[in-house]
Amino acid sequence: MENGGEKIIKINIEEEMKSSYIDYSMSVIVSRALPDVRDGLKPVHRRVLFGMDELGLTSGKPYKKSARIVGEVLGKYHPHGDSSVYMAMVRMAQEWSLRYPLVDGQGNFGSVDGDSPAAMRYTEARMAKITEDMLIDIDKDTVDMMDNFDGSLKEPTVLPTRIPYLLVNGASGIAVGMATNMPPHNIKDAIDAICAYIDNNDIDIEELIKIIKAPDFPTGGMIDVSKYCDGMRGGNVKIRAKIEKDNNNRALKITEIPFGRTTSSLIDSIIKANEKGKIKIKKIDDNTARDVEILIQLAPGVSSDKTIDALYAFTDCELSISPNSCVIEEEKPRFMPISDILRQSADDTVALLKLELEIRLKELLEDLHYVSLERIFIEERIYKDKQFEESETMELVIAHVHRRLQPFLPELYREVTDDDVKKLLEIKMKRILKFSSEEADHYIRSLNEEIAVVKHNIEHIIPYSIAYYERIKAKYGKGRERKTEIRNFENIEAAKV
Repeated sequence: MENGGEKIIKINIEEEMKSSYIDYSMSVIVSRALPDVRDGLKPVHRRVLFGMDELGLTSGKPYKKSARIVGEVLGKYHPHGDSSVYMAMVRMAQEWSLRYPLVDGQGNFGSVDGDSPAAMRYTEARMAKITEDMLIDIDKDTVDMMDNFDGSLKEPTVLPTRIPYLLVNGASGIAVGMATNMPPHNIKDAIDAICAYIDNNDIDIEELIKIIKAPDFPTGGMIDVSKYCDGMRGGNVKIRAKIEKDNNNRALKITEIPFGRTTSSLIDSIIKANEKGKIKIKKIDDNTARDVEILIQLAPGVSSDKTIDALYAFTDCELSISPNSCVIEEEKPRFMPISDILRQSADDTVALLKLELEIRLKELLEDLHYVSLERIFIEERIYKDKQFEESETMELVIAHVHRRLQPFLPELYREVTDDDVKKLLEIKMKRILKFSSEEADHYIRSLNEEIAVVKHNIEHIIPYSIAYYERIKAKYGKGRERKTEIRNFENIEAAKV
């Protein structure tokens, strides 16, 4: 249909709405709400970390203003609101939100009390140490790159992480028609389970679950995982605050809170239960500083044991979490149990380590090739040949060098190319005059020794991978014992105190 020179195409509105909604849903699912099973990150978190890497904000460098980092990410990789980028970075810096924070923040990044973080112009940040092991060799073709939103730059489709991030930090997100809710685990337990799987790919799920044990939350507390169901839908995890008796049973002290709650929200639930007559308390104080401490003064004549039961029954001192391990695999959402995520993480890391070794081997062989050529070129004084000096064109010079190198080809690991010869021709006279055959031989020996080690590691990739994981465990697991105590909770029958 023509209308004023414009062509109008009639379409079925129902089909158009269906198609557009599916496109929107998949965009939210894949590009925003669910983590990639390979590195455990959503696009915004991956872009923040990549942006920090591009700025050189490693753990040993000075902090940089958060606004500068957010601007870098917005302008280059994530064309959405600045608050979404900043809040993603803030959460990665909070010790009570992530079991192993990825960002080292300086300034007010909020608190476990529920306080909001300061504006991005006031805070500063850099990478945490553990993040560096998620970005090593990203510039060496270890992962695929894709165009950014305007096609002017490249960004990684996934980070080359060696850390089982999705297992140790979990994930949560709400997409269209689906959601994910994965609790974090202890890095020691996760690596022990991964090493057991690498050593024996046929290990039973039950054995893996025994090793990885149960979720380990950054806020501590106690957990009942009798219905965990390998992190799949239909399972249930109960979390309790840790409550101690104080002041000769006339007061109670909460020292650890359920994951996902702040001290303020927990206190609000206790006050509401008191107002409804479910518990009887005289006073409640939040003495939380670095460590959680909520002090509850009991009313006269009230049993401390019954009050503890009532707190678990009627307040947020006990919560139920429904695990739902939904991830992105090959650009599609998939419900994947924790044991499968563990296997996937292990397989991906072994493949990554082997790829890095192969890249390193290629680099070493190229170094060996060039230093051998350089030694021959200088020791044989090819640059002094009469034909070399009298050649009228570059093509004749290159042809002469090729002829002179012909007897030495068996000593080299590959054929000599024109680019190799051109590189030799760029050697400055200063380098030739300072050349030492002894130093060249020593360097060649060191290259051959390293090549032998790399080849051995490639041939024995399984023990190499296990040793690598053990180093990661020693590096990041030291002093990080389980915070969440595993218990079997008894059903509490309490109407009120």
